[in-house]
Amino acid sequence: MCTNGLNAGQFQETITQIDEAVALCRRWTHRAFHGAEDAELVSSAASLKKAQGLLDEVRALLSDAGESLEREAAASGATVKLV
Repeated sequence: MCTNGLNAGQFQETITQIDEAVALCRRWTHRAFHGAEDAELVSSAASLKKAQGLLDEVRALLSDAGESLEREAAASGATVKLV
């Protein structure tokens, strides 16, 4: 479970919690985008749409980090279990 002094299971859970927080922010941003779009606030809507895309990129990077952690922990002989 511990890899180089780090509890891999807890670290995986931390990555999951960060992803869940970003997912919530992404949903709020999506709702704000539709509000701006419906109100014909073109510049605001465009910025919010771009923010949605960046939040999607953050979630993809977090997914990559989780997968990398699993591989690295497995290579060290530690096990990672999702709770």
